[in-house]
Amino acid sequence: MHSSDRDRVVLAALVFAVLFSQVLLYPGVATLVETLGADAATSAFAATPLDASMWFLVAEFAAYVTFVGVWGIASDATGRRTPFIVVGSLAGALGYGTLAAVPSVGSVSFEGVLLLRVFQGAMTIGAFSLTMTMLMDLEGGHGRNMGAAGIAIGLGAALGAPVGGQLTELDPRAPLVVAAGLLVCVGGLVSLAGDRTPEGSRSVRALVDGVRRRPVLSLPYAFGFVDRLTAGFFALVGTLYFQEAFDLDAGMTGLLLACFFAPFALLQYPMGALSDRFGRTVPIVVGSACYGGGILLVGASPSVPTAAIAMIGVGILGALVAPATMALVTDLADESERGTAMAGFNLAGSLGFLCGFLVGGTIAGTYGYGLAFVVVGGLEIAIALITVPAFLRLSVDRTEGFHAGDRGDA
Repeated sequence: MHSSDRDRVVLAALVFAVLFSQVLLYPGVATLVETLGADAATSAFAATPLDASMWFLVAEFAAYVTFVGVWGIASDATGRRTPFIVVGSLAGALGYGTLAAVPSVGSVSFEGVLLLRVFQGAMTIGAFSLTMTMLMDLEGGHGRNMGAAGIAIGLGAALGAPVGGQLTELDPRAPLVVAAGLLVCVGGLVSLAGDRTPEGSRSVRALVDGVRRRPVLSLPYAFGFVDRLTAGFFALVGTLYFQEAFDLDAGMTGLLLACFFAPFALLQYPMGALSDRFGRTVPIVVGSACYGGGILLVGASPSVPTAAIAMIGVGILGALVAPATMALVTDLADESERGTAMAGFNLAGSLGFLCGFLVGGTIAGTYGYGLAFVVVGGLEIAIALITVPAFLRLSVDRTEGFHAGDRGDA
């Protein structure tokens, strides 16, 4: 096996482990925060179980947004990735482990729990974002590399929830313990992949200025924001909609969500390779427009079978869009600024996920599920239409790639 192929497998497995560890906590979050001391009588952040769960999730995403850029800039400035991933993963494991120990200590307030959650998130995002950046550094085609990342992300999201639910049944703290163990493995195994960070160091100011001089990066960032917004929408609003509209239990809801996650995860690598061969424009622009239309069809489906078919279609289209969008970041970023560029993409994605919760939940709660699906699907269609002129100016196709290396590696 070629060293790049081996490293691609290793790094994709590490991306999977980090995301899987994150999602493990979601199914039992209400039980977990109660175990960690959420109490309406002692904390304003725990007025209701929903409030406590929300703030526990928001604390992690707020840390992602705040610190992802710090990790990317530090990595690019020093010309190293592996040491930062080791530190981030081991410190993240410490954060998870400390949270698991809180009930045994007994004197930590819920505000203290949220601060621990911020620390854990700030460390974990470094391991996640920089492992993806190491995939960007590989040869073999940017679409293939980001397709491998996409498979890892999709499988982590698809498998983390059901496994986390089973672990919660055993013990509410079990997901925390398993997450800590997985991050320790990440820190120990990342050295198996070669650190191909471009040689040389740059000042922080030079890195930030370099990314600022590439406003074209706003294209993949915008698509990353909207795509993650739809993911957050389905994670919250989609789940509740299926249960209320079709009277499904949690098990059937999981199977319906799997109709999206299975093709979304498994098709990312071939779809990414396809974008290496034929360019990014069609997968991103046409794929996003069709993806938005698929979301509208899900919201309009009159029965479980039709909703399942629509979800399969949305999963296929999501697999078409996601790796091409991440590969576009690699196409546009300077080699010495990839950590910073990917940090910006993950920042946009984290904000999108939060907005998916907030926008989707607010619209669904105020105006109903129908309008929520229309707004979210319409955003996907709108961004595709708005960015057509920009893509045409850039001529992102197989014969006019952003970097000659991308064509050659494909």
